[in-house]
Amino acid sequence: MQNPTPFTGTPGKVIALHLNYPSRIAQRGRVPEQPSYFLKPGTSVSASGTPIERPAGTELLAFEGEIALIIGRSIRRVSPDQGWAAVSGVTAANDFGVYDLRYADKGSNLKSKGGDGFTPLGPNVLNARGVEPDALRVRTWVNGELVQDESTAELVFPFGRLVADLSQLMTLEPGDVILTGTPAGSSVVQPGDVVEVEVDAPTAPGAPSSGRLVTPVVAGAVAMAEYGASPKIDDLQRAEAWGSAEAAGLPEAGSTILTDELKAKINSVGTATLSSQLRKRGLNNVSIDGLQSTRPTKRLVGLARTLRFIPNREDLFIAHGGGYNAQKRAFDSLRPGDVLVIEARGETGTGTVGDILALRAQVNGAAGLVTDGGVRDVTAVAALEMPTYFANAHPAVLGRRHVPWDTDLTIACGGAAVQPGDVIVGDADGVLVIPPHVIEEVVTDAIEQEREETFIAQMVAAGEGVDGLYPMNAKWKERYRAWLQ
Repeated sequence: MQNPTPFTGTPGKVIALHLNYPSRIAQRGRVPEQPSYFLKPGTSVSASGTPIERPAGTELLAFEGEIALIIGRSIRRVSPDQGWAAVSGVTAANDFGVYDLRYADKGSNLKSKGGDGFTPLGPNVLNARGVEPDALRVRTWVNGELVQDESTAELVFPFGRLVADLSQLMTLEPGDVILTGTPAGSSVVQPGDVVEVEVDAPTAPGAPSSGRLVTPVVAGAVAMAEYGASPKIDDLQRAEAWGSAEAAGLPEAGSTILTDELKAKINSVGTATLSSQLRKRGLNNVSIDGLQSTRPTKRLVGLARTLRFIPNREDLFIAHGGGYNAQKRAFDSLRPGDVLVIEARGETGTGTVGDILALRAQVNGAAGLVTDGGVRDVTAVAALEMPTYFANAHPAVLGRRHVPWDTDLTIACGGAAVQPGDVIVGDADGVLVIPPHVIEEVVTDAIEQEREETFIAQMVAAGEGVDGLYPMNAKWKERYRAWLQ
């Protein structure tokens, strides 16, 4: 077997795989049926020791240590066995990406992963004939700490299959590079960090190694121009960039201020009573008005997630309305107990959600949906267990009046301001938005208010007049205290 040789040259094509390692698939929560890919430009390739610049104004630059396959000869329509035979060498790669621009790519990853220096390769190439494809190992260090360490023994898509699959539609040429996915452990790095990746074959004769691919991270100084997509992130991107919600400093899925005990207390009182208690605290503008419910007898309690539509403009819809747009991202990212609140500007001339996305919300465990716009497929949406509050039914598609624009920011819905994390409570009387910092005291006082009103109702039913009883004067309060005993 030949010793590893230095990596040189610029690939004609760099093709990267989305998911392959079981540990990474478990993190992402979705199992691919078939391999899926994206292209990275040749200009993204850099050598060991070359710094990577985190673009100015961005936050989430993430590394992905990977094994790179180097194609050794021109091939087209080969079998999986022939695919591995066409690989001349393997080396270390780092598939860097900036999650702040992920929304702009609609799945292509061009802006988020195609920047100069975003594909370090090297420093040395292992001869593919001297190693077994299922006996390689990839390891990554950040500032000297080992953060990724996994073998290729249990890949979902073996290397030969990847080469064969790609060759069905395109000619793979000598020097082309295929990035084969990253294991769990990928996370965010900051300017000043140093990332190192190594690929080796520890059980092969001589235990050949690529050597460490070293990439220092530096801060970009030039702001991104206004004539392109600007950096934008939400909690979903933070969690995926860091590897988990916990690593990103976010509440874990299922972690909420709405404990079972607190939810039971909220559900024991009506929105009318809660509204009275909010008014006593100077909060008068906290009702989402003008809506009906698909499940008027079902209680809604959850924490707000938000989605904003802007008025339709044809060029903006072309740029932002298709593909994996803000609407789809919002529904996909819902967690158990979330309530998606949609700003549709009270526009009733089109739908804002239909049966498929509503079903996606229910499957994700969402507590409900609230929109001040229309709902399509209303019969199917109403058949779901999850309640949806909406202005009207309408058959038209989203693009008639709206462009899905952004998520998880302060919005207006039905005349109320709604922030992510607000407590949303709905019943047949309507929907309330309750600031989370007052929910405990509001509910405690609402329970007491309803207890008092139960007493008052009993007295009225017994023939008592309401003067001095509703509200209670000192005499009636004394009788109420005795009643409580």
